[in-house]
Amino acid sequence: MQQVIFRASFHVVAARLLLLLLLQGDDCWCYQYKVGDLDYWGLPPPSDPFLYSSWSQNHRFRLGDSLLFLYPPSQDSVMQVTERAFNSCSLTDPIRKLDDGNSLFNLTTPGNYYFTSGAPGHCEKNQKLAVAVPSLNNGTFFPPAVDFAVPPAGSQSYLTVFGPAPAQGHSGNPAAAVTAMGSVVSAALLLGVAFP
Repeated sequence: MQQVIFRASFHVVAARLLLLLLLQGDDCWCYQYKVGDLDYWGLPPPSDPFLYSSWSQNHRFRLGDSLLFLYPPSQDSVMQVTERAFNSCSLTDPIRKLDDGNSLFNLTTPGNYYFTSGAPGHCEKNQKLAVAVPSLNNGTFFPPAVDFAVPPAGSQSYLTVFGPAPAQGHSGNPAAAVTAMGSVVSAALLLGVAFP
């Protein structure tokens, strides 16, 4: 009788632990963001000169996420630069230069990341991106200090603030839903098979 009670309580505890792990799922997902949600990394249009600044403010980046820069390799490149080089649009000493037209940058450590176009004159026209990645133990993070050009008269200006608004695209990701459902089914099968 004690063995049956122990086995039943073990199943309950195991199921609760599994459920707890699955409920933590949003913190386990990593996303690949196509920079700017555009067809390619290029000069922002005149109608939205601060496109990349606005785009980064509307996303909450996490460790393990990645940024995908798509561009014609014969016309552009992407460079990771220091904050100083970012603010001054200095292209002389990049941390890293990617020029294959399909550049993926993994966000592997917390901190501020700065990117500019490698094409001369593009950074000055706001083809640059600043991204803040918080640490795992602290979900808040202050944005990088960015010195964007003053917007033209008559256009709206927004502060560079990475607020707590949820990132767009996270909740409607069908692949994530399928993966989560697969995890639940796999775990249920494992518990059922491993502990008859």
